[in-house]
Amino acid sequence: MNSNDPSAAPSKADKATVRRHNLSLVLRTVHDAGEATRAGVAARVGLTRAAVSSLVDQLLTEGFLTEWGKTFSGQAGRPGTALQVARTGPAGLGVEINIDYVTVCVIDLAGTERVRLVERTDNRGAPPATVLARAARLASRAIESATEQRLRPVGAELALPALVSGGSVRQAPNLGWNRVAVEGLFAQALTALHPTHRALPVSADNEANLAAMAELWFGDSDDRVTSFIYLTGEIGIGGALVLNGQLLRGAHGFAGEIGHVVVEPDGPECRCGARGCLEQYAGQAALLRTAGLDESAGLTGLAELERRAREGEPQARNAIDAAGRRLGRVLSGAVNLIDPDAVILGGVFRDLMPWLAPAADEELTARVVSGLWTPGSKRLRASSLSGDAARGAAARVVREVLADPAAYVERVAD
Repeated sequence: MNSNDPSAAPSKADKATVRRHNLSLVLRTVHDAGEATRAGVAARVGLTRAAVSSLVDQLLTEGFLTEWGKTFSGQAGRPGTALQVARTGPAGLGVEINIDYVTVCVIDLAGTERVRLVERTDNRGAPPATVLARAARLASRAIESATEQRLRPVGAELALPALVSGGSVRQAPNLGWNRVAVEGLFAQALTALHPTHRALPVSADNEANLAAMAELWFGDSDDRVTSFIYLTGEIGIGGALVLNGQLLRGAHGFAGEIGHVVVEPDGPECRCGARGCLEQYAGQAALLRTAGLDESAGLTGLAELERRAREGEPQARNAIDAAGRRLGRVLSGAVNLIDPDAVILGGVFRDLMPWLAPAADEELTARVVSGLWTPGSKRLRASSLSGDAARGAAARVVREVLADPAAYVERVAD
């Protein structure tokens, strides 16, 4: 039989492959449950107690799980020992490089944030190597803090306001970057700071994608949705699409660039080269400018905008209302196309929701053809406080460990 024939039957998994899969299955089951007994894991995954016990013993030995105390199920029999994912050992390192700040986050296998460092700095116009070296220095400090807590970051994920493909930034208009090999440059800078340490694998993705995944993984559990459009408002506007719990990347990995949807063909020129993009009307600079504030004032300007809006200052309220209407009109097209459960607004939009949401909701109600969108339906909502792009990046590293703990053990042994 031709091995390249797509209709050929798949080869049978050997014992090592099956055990590798089952190690991940058991580890992810304990992770998702928060706490479980061996018997409880066996019941959930459909394996025998003996098989689960063997897998658990290996995960305990290799430092992925811990056990403590006794749990009582209320049924006859001896109490079981409680299993949890380890709070020491492997960890994820997330690095968000944005226009006016760098954030570094370390989370443990349970998803708990253990380190967070933020540096406010203007990255616009700076050489990419300089910005990445600055981020590496902040990451180095985070690694040192993690090490003091007996954590070992096993990989770094970069979150960037950019089109990212194949380890490189193809275009980051607001940073002024084009065709920058970010993964390699960051890895070199980090290795130079820790020449005696094992080099960390580095990967990169769009910051809105990673913020959306953080929302999926860490969002409010009481009303969590798995199909949503995510917008993050910063100096630019980033977007991501999550359908049935999966990130929708598009054919080339660039889906979600809603900030560059053209709303006025003859509008202001955008850094991307087009005219009249959404972010020219609803981005941070546009909000501040329309409110009569210095568009380069950053966080200070946004705090002033929020203060004025809270006090009912007409120009501030009108500026936010106008941005909300633009957002609602563009989002209505996306909702009609994708049919998500919700639209989630993060970044600067989150703090402006009391004044932004009514106008956006009104536009969505008028334009979404299904008739399912109504004011107060809570389909337009603020992002959770539990996640952002840096945490989403760190979580992606951790989830790779959970998906294949044996690969991590093999890498450490090399």
